[in-house]
Amino acid sequence: MLRLQSIVDFEKEKQVRGGWRQVTYDLHLHSCLSPCGDDEMTPANIAGMAAVKELNIVALTDHNTCKNCPAFLTAAEAYGVTALPGMELTTSEEVHVVCLFEHLKDAMRFDTYVYEHLMNIQNDEVIFGKQLIMNEEDEVLGKVDKLLINATDIAFDEVYGLMEEYHGVMIPAHLDKSTTSLLSNLGFIPPESRFYVAELASLKSLHKLQEMHPYLKDCTILTNSDAHYLPDIHEPLYSMLVPELSRAGVIAALKTAYTDKKR
Repeated sequence: MLRLQSIVDFEKEKQVRGGWRQVTYDLHLHSCLSPCGDDEMTPANIAGMAAVKELNIVALTDHNTCKNCPAFLTAAEAYGVTALPGMELTTSEEVHVVCLFEHLKDAMRFDTYVYEHLMNIQNDEVIFGKQLIMNEEDEVLGKVDKLLINATDIAFDEVYGLMEEYHGVMIPAHLDKSTTSLLSNLGFIPPESRFYVAELASLKSLHKLQEMHPYLKDCTILTNSDAHYLPDIHEPLYSMLVPELSRAGVIAALKTAYTDKKR
């Protein structure tokens, strides 16, 4: 099972429990492809800021799209930062779910699937903002036409099966938010749920939520910035245990959390 810890001295705790190691992370970030993301949140800028803040692992999770992930992974590699391709999926119930992948090809296949299930409403840049596809040099390659912050017709209870099909991991996002979360929109955790990793915007509400929703007592809890602006990307305050510092290591750790609960 993963363990979450704040303000960890990474250099002093490289080796932990059976060869696993502590790494600092921020696994919920938005680029300028999300219409609500600042134009300065380019793939290279995000990767550079992650390096400046000395984060070990980051993930790009734009709303309902992975189209800036290729540039982001390339830029992060150049900065020496381990980066995962991802997406913040909006379900038919308007519940946000962070989806993370080890392999870019799986993320891009999921991107194609989700775009086909997204409401066919065109983006209005004046109202919602730009949706810019960038390369690793932060040059604009194009724009996404559909408004990405709309809901898809994918139900929450379908997401776990889709993540198995696309070799990803689902993480219900910001459960403590008053909007667009599983708890705010449904008011409960469906008893047939199959997620075992969840995200909180703040750990202050963890124990209260666990008492209200006992399902969460068996979940690994992460906290991410959900940053839409460069300064909001987390400092290296939160860490997780991984078997190795790589995309494979992160996904293996998250899937170990799943496996631990099934035993």
